[in-house]
Amino acid sequence: MLQAVASARLDALVVSAHGHLRYLSGYDGSGGYFAPFPLILVPGRLPTYVVREYDEQAVRAYSCIDEIVAYTQQHDFGKVCADVLRRYGLQSKRVGFELGCWNLAPADVSAIQAQLPDLKIADATRLVSSVAAVKSDLELHCMRDAMRMTDLAVRIFQSSLRVGVTELEMAASMAAAIEEEACNAGGEVGMAPATILFGERTKLPHGPPTHHPINNNEPAFLEVGASKHGYTVGMVRCAVLGRHPETESLHALAEEVIEVIVAATKPGTTAAAVDAAGREVLKQSGRQGVFRQRTGYQTGINWTERGDLSLEPGAEDILKAGMTLHMPNILCSENGYLFGAGAHVLVTERGAELLSGTPHTLHRV
Repeated sequence: MLQAVASARLDALVVSAHGHLRYLSGYDGSGGYFAPFPLILVPGRLPTYVVREYDEQAVRAYSCIDEIVAYTQQHDFGKVCADVLRRYGLQSKRVGFELGCWNLAPADVSAIQAQLPDLKIADATRLVSSVAAVKSDLELHCMRDAMRMTDLAVRIFQSSLRVGVTELEMAASMAAAIEEEACNAGGEVGMAPATILFGERTKLPHGPPTHHPINNNEPAFLEVGASKHGYTVGMVRCAVLGRHPETESLHALAEEVIEVIVAATKPGTTAAAVDAAGREVLKQSGRQGVFRQRTGYQTGINWTERGDLSLEPGAEDILKAGMTLHMPNILCSENGYLFGAGAHVLVTERGAELLSGTPHTLHRV
């Protein structure tokens, strides 16, 4: 990571995004709801954590960082963080901050700048994510275990779909199956809150499960992700109970898109090119208006972190072997149904490897 800091022509990096903190230190940053817990990286020096005094022992227990400086109240944060930067001779140097990530407010940056008026603040939003995008063998082992759990959840979803089952009952069945199986996976295993929607409720993006039941001739939507040691591997899978021509047609189109974008995913390709390949399928179908978001994004620890690699128009990131990408190809029908198929892939030298063992075809009951 320090090599990346130097390559970016930075004298230091201040990391505040919780996903990035966990990636670099092991501590998940959860105490940082109070105020930022910045990890300060300076080439030639040991990493230094600036944390709330109340959480210091938790940071020591869960992180690999020995140098820890504590503050007590929110209004102390700016001064204490600035004191550390000054101690390292950075008061007039070029220091990167994650300005486009969660967990760093404009007021936090202003508080540091007020203490160090000559500090040169640079945007380093993408720096940690660019390193974290390429997974080690150990990380991939975690992600493969997580996908095994995700596939289990999908199988429960498919086998439990029947008239009258509710979204919450389905969520409980999936969670119970993962909990029962998790002891065989080793390590910290869990499931992110799933999006489970039946019938008309499939029109709600990111909707939480409710007591709403599914009836005959209705669609069912699932987006679920299990995790191991914080590495979440998500998947979109859909089903129809009986027949539902509108969403069946939408799903058929999504399958075509998934196959094309997976084939386009290979080292040396830009993120924009993968996105464009899918949009070309939609253009040729005459239904390009059904797609309203990006094609996919980088995954790993904390898969909802801002600033990570994104498969979208204009994205100049170059894909590399070892990257993992979630491609939730969710389309919106003329009447507002959100439906589709997804893929979670590992970029290899030979192209994209599908991590899931469940087909992306529509499940029919």
